[in-house]
Amino acid sequence: MEKLNVLYEDNQIIVVLKPQNVPTMADESGDLDLLTMVKAYIKEKYNKTGEAFVGLVHRLDRPTGGIMVFARNSKAAKRLCEQFATHDVEKTYYCITEGVVKQKSQNLVNYVKKNEKENIVKVVPMGESGAKKAELVYKELKNNGKNSLLEVKILTGRSHQIRLQLSNIGYPLVGDVKYGKQTGRTGNLGLWAGKLSFVHPTTKEKLTFLACPEDKLPWNKFEMAKYFER
Repeated sequence: MEKLNVLYEDNQIIVVLKPQNVPTMADESGDLDLLTMVKAYIKEKYNKTGEAFVGLVHRLDRPTGGIMVFARNSKAAKRLCEQFATHDVEKTYYCITEGVVKQKSQNLVNYVKKNEKENIVKVVPMGESGAKKAELVYKELKNNGKNSLLEVKILTGRSHQIRLQLSNIGYPLVGDVKYGKQTGRTGNLGLWAGKLSFVHPTTKEKLTFLACPEDKLPWNKFEMAKYFER
């Protein structure tokens, strides 16, 4: 089993780093998922009999890596879910685009609809049945003449939102076979959940976690570490 990278834990929550290309929870692939890894870690560390309780309160797409928080009891799960539902959790993503963005910062608002059967999301007219508002704000941190490194804050939290909305303006993410021009298997997707801020469910303290992606493609195109210095 892959070693779990734990950033923080107490008797209410556990904050871990999800590797890229690992499912958040079990899916039809049958591959080892992060939720199972967290349960196994807690069961072993605390000598739990039976299955350990771990509350899944948010998700990251399989190709996306970065910070995730899990609840360690039902009360913490309820309170964290409420924060995610009301968008009181601050989620900051870092992404690398194909091409250099012309507008160095932008607020993107679209209406999107998911095709559950094909697991793909499309931009649709506002009034279409099932359409949901998707909003994000990005700013360019750096470009290398071929790619832009963007910091993105999502204001809604729709499925595949960053990948779709940036592709929709002509800048798909590096390594994206679903919303980009690439076909076949590629390396890591240029999308990383690098910062997460939320209120602790019992102490009410605001917690902020930062995590830099591994120094390999596509992240080694830029000096990523300097964006994660406290």
